[in-house]
This record gives sequence, structure tokens and C-alpha cells, in this order.
Amino acid sequence: MEGAIAQLKADGVYKRLNYLESPQAAHVRMEGRGEVLILSSNNYLGLCDEPSVVQAGHDGLKAYGAGTGSVRFICGTFAVHRELEAALARFVGTPAALSYVSCWNANEGLTATIAEEGDFVVSDALNHASIIDSVRLAKAITKCTTAVYKHGDLDDLREKLTANKGARRRIIWTDGVFSMEGSIAKLPDILQIARDHDAIVVMDDSHATGVLGATGRGTAEHCGVVGEVDVITSTLGKALGGAAGGFVAGNAALCDMLTQRSRPQLFSNALPPTVAASALASVQFLEAHPERVQQLRENAKYFRQAIIEAGFKPLPGDTPIVPIIIGETAHAIRMSEMLLDEGIFVTGFGFPVVPQGTARLRCQISAAHSKDDLDRAVRAITAVARKVGLSK
Repeated sequence: MEGAIAQLKADGVYKRLNYLESPQAAHVRMEGRGEVLILSSNNYLGLCDEPSVVQAGHDGLKAYGAGTGSVRFICGTFAVHRELEAALARFVGTPAALSYVSCWNANEGLTATIAEEGDFVVSDALNHASIIDSVRLAKAITKCTTAVYKHGDLDDLREKLTANKGARRRIIWTDGVFSMEGSIAKLPDILQIARDHDAIVVMDDSHATGVLGATGRGTAEHCGVVGEVDVITSTLGKALGGAAGGFVAGNAALCDMLTQRSRPQLFSNALPPTVAASALASVQFLEAHPERVQQLRENAKYFRQAIIEAGFKPLPGDTPIVPIIIGETAHAIRMSEMLLDEGIFVTGFGFPVVPQGTARLRCQISAAHSKDDLDRAVRAITAVARKVGLSK
């Protein structure tokens, strides 16, 4: 193990943790660095330090205590879980929802619960690791058939569904927003393909909940298909307050079956009530303040245009994820470290998170950023790129 770690350091791809000493926000206090501008957070709406969200967490702590002390079906379900799940279902446009301690757990528990022997599960090649692992787990447990279709290639998706038309049931798994690309799933087309092939669509909307759509209801709202996606999973740890937790949203029978059979529900403690309380307040805040979504959209558009005018070519997109391709993993990590020296925290990603040769700085914009923040970031990225000899 020590040798492998030494090699990571020698290759310039070793990941070092940075410790924050203040709430997650546009500006934070970082241990040993002082104030730093954050350009690498999932705090899309700036709700991590929103006073009403923080206060709700305090109130939940006082009302319900620190933790559940049990799994849901024994004695770990609190009234605030029911309130949160009702709010989430209402928000994303489904009859019901069920909370988990993370969206990873939600995805992991979902596929293995709904997929059975004789079923066919097909997944986009760039889906999140939690989806990939959930499909692999389902295959190992239920012996269902699985396949991967090329990213966004709907012809490939059709071919794989056609090749498995004899399956008992067909399940299509996709991200709503692909986190490393900032691209949006072709959801209306996927839904039509599902209708044509009698398939179920399951979508992880973690980077779209609170981000896409006029009121932040996600990819379905962005595409004009609210209520048409069979199953939506998402997180409470990004735009919705940034604390922790995830959920599955769908029909009541699905959520009931997950309560009965989903292993993360049966064998792991429930979402802490203080987190559920702050997440509920985040949903309520967003419903009352859709202008926060518009501010996020304006900031993302402003930054994207500014970085292009500075000579860079970010991956195209309409989300607050703006990836600047660097190429080599070591270069991306070095630029990230140099930017941190300039007081800008933006993470460099490389292999195996992204394919070889496509290492990048993944800039993530927040509604909490000011125009001055974004201008400062563009200037710093430009200066660092020059220092490392990368053409703009």
C-alpha cells in the first residue's frame, strides 16, 4: 500500500485534503490559507449557510436529538422524515419519495430491489459511479442482464433494447446532468425510446435538483416533462443545503417496496433528523425563492462567456458545471494547486475519474458568487495557464 501511495505522489496525481474552518460558501476560511474563493463546490444555490436552513437544523437537533439510533423499520423513523419525503415528492413531481443517508445508498438500494432475474438494465457510459456500482450489484444479486450504451448515443440505446426485447422487463438508467461533463441527458428522447420499447426510465438528478428548470425542479422541468419520469433519485447534499442524504422518488408502491426490501433501509440507520430538518427547510426555501435559481443561471452564463473570452474552450453546456480540459492528470492537479496558492479553490480531475487524456479543471458556479468573484477566478486561471505553458 505504501508503495502505491508513493507512486501516486511521484506521478503527481496524489490527492491532498484541504480543511475548511468556516461554513461552505462562496468564500471560506481554509486551514493554513486564510480566505479562499470556492469554485469547486456543489453548493449551487448557496444554501449551505442560509440562516433559515441552518436554524432548521438547530431546531431539528433540539426536537429529535442527534441521530435515529435505529434503522427505519424498527424505531428509526421520525415525523420529520415523513414531512421531508412529502416535500421532495411534491417538488420533483412524483406521488411519493423515500429518503436515504446518501444518494449513493439510494441508487445502490434501488437497482437491486427492482431488478430481478430475466430483467435487462442498460446504463449510459458516463453515468455516476454510484449507478455503475448499483447495476453491478444488482447483476450479482439478481442475475439480471446488463449493458452499457455509448454516452448520449440513442441509436446504441435502441439497439441494446431491441437486442433484449425478450427480457421480462427493461430498465434504462441515466444521469440527468453528467457531473464531469456538465451535459444534460436527452430526456424527452429517452422517454420516447422507453415508450417504444416498453422500458422504465430511472434518472439520477443529483446535479440538476435545484439547478435546472425555471423553479429548480430538475432535468424534467428543464425538458418540460415533469411527472413523466418513472423513477428519480437525487441528493440532499448539493443544491438542497449541501448537508447529506438522498432520496428515491416514484410511485407509492415503489417506495413501499424499497421500505420492505432495500438493504440500505433495512440494515443502516436512517437519515439523522437534524439533517432531514435542514433539507426540508432547503426545499421550502427554494419553493419560496425561485429567483435563486435564476441567479445561478445568470452567474453560470456570465462565467462561461468570460472564460471563453479569455481564450479557453470549456466543454459546451447550459449548467453551472464548466469543465476546462487540460489533458494530462498531473497538469490539471498542478494547476489546481497553483490556483489555490492564488486563493482560488478549484479541483483538478484526472484518470480514473475521467478518461485518460481528458483531465480537467471542473469549475462549479454558485448563486452565491458575485461578478467580482467570477472575474477574479478567470484572471487567476488565465495567469496560471500561462505559468505552466498551456495555450489558451
